[in-house]
Amino acid sequence: MRHSFLIYSLNYSPELTGIGKYNGELAPALASHEIDAFVLTAPPYYPEWSISKPYTNSYSAGRDEHGVTIYRCPLYVPAKVSTLKRLLHLSSFAITSAFRLFSLWRLKPDVLFLVQPTLFCAPFALLFCALRGTKSILHIQDYEIDAMFGLGLGQSGFMKKAVKGIERWLMSKFDVVSSISYSMLDNARKKGMPEEKLLFFPNWADTDFVHPDVDASALRKEWGFAEDDKVVLYSGNLGQKQGLEIVIDAALAFKDQPHVKFVIIGSGAYRDTLEQMALDKAINNIQFKALQPWELVPQILVMADVHLVVQKKGVADAVLPSKLTNILAAGGHALVTAEADTELGKISALYAGIYQLVEPENSEAFIAGLTRLLASDTKATNQLARHYAVENINKDKVIKRFIQNLEQITKSGSIQNG
Repeated sequence: MRHSFLIYSLNYSPELTGIGKYNGELAPALASHEIDAFVLTAPPYYPEWSISKPYTNSYSAGRDEHGVTIYRCPLYVPAKVSTLKRLLHLSSFAITSAFRLFSLWRLKPDVLFLVQPTLFCAPFALLFCALRGTKSILHIQDYEIDAMFGLGLGQSGFMKKAVKGIERWLMSKFDVVSSISYSMLDNARKKGMPEEKLLFFPNWADTDFVHPDVDASALRKEWGFAEDDKVVLYSGNLGQKQGLEIVIDAALAFKDQPHVKFVIIGSGAYRDTLEQMALDKAINNIQFKALQPWELVPQILVMADVHLVVQKKGVADAVLPSKLTNILAAGGHALVTAEADTELGKISALYAGIYQLVEPENSEAFIAGLTRLLASDTKATNQLARHYAVENINKDKVIKRFIQNLEQITKSGSIQNG
């Protein structure tokens, strides 16, 4: 029997980073396995926080070359992101997409796959599923409530208790709750989710596309790096929650070592601030670049001697960095800021050498860790990282397992774990 699957998410292709990238790979993969795939989303805007051309901030619909039908809804996109504006941003998509969702009644999807963020869409998604007889999956890429409190927002005890209570109630109404890491599933258990509702669905890497044997010498030369230069790379969203000030501190610490070059690739609300910091401190061993075409990603990853995965305290357990999957696939050497009791900390303990872990928001520890990595043979492939990627987060393996899980969900509405 042919099934239909509706992805309901704020982000989708052609966004190149984060959730949009994974959704944009999941839907075509499902379509290739004879599952009718539909997407309800917004126009692409992330991480630039500006609607990408030639898209417009309006309702639209179209079918792509993979056979996926995509419905886009307008939303408020603030030029400068603040707490209030972010809430308005999320709320606006929840409202405009709710109207579009119920206009898709005729599709009668077997499964609705709501990606968090944003939880604001959950009431409409649950109502639609209840009325239409559709199975519901809440896929947690980011615990937006935990992240909000982790960043020090909304510290009122009463408000925190009330918001977390609403979150738990909404989560409990979904047939299945999936997430991208075991730590995040543990968090769902703490929020009261029973075992039969939980599904491990990790972010993946295309280990055939991203691999250590890519020749990056031409790109390295084009970007002005000598063969003996040590390139330290951060690539991804440039937001306040990353704590990227620590990279500026590191670049300053290495300013008298001209063979150590820092590169920051990406867009985001915090980029201007970071560039100004570098300018104010007269740091000349760091360069900023815009997001690069996807076809260059393997070369960029192999070109770098050290990769930086940086987050603030209290955020790492809520958000598993998607950039790390491709770093592992490339056999990269990574310096990761996270506490030992987070998913990143647990993986580091289980697979010693997969990457180097240091305390978040500690410039001294960060610089010491980077010094140790730069002193090692960073030109050689990190074989442990590559092996982990191939065995655990290979794209084809992960999606094949998920499709098998979908068969269970459509039949029984739950997961047979173990």
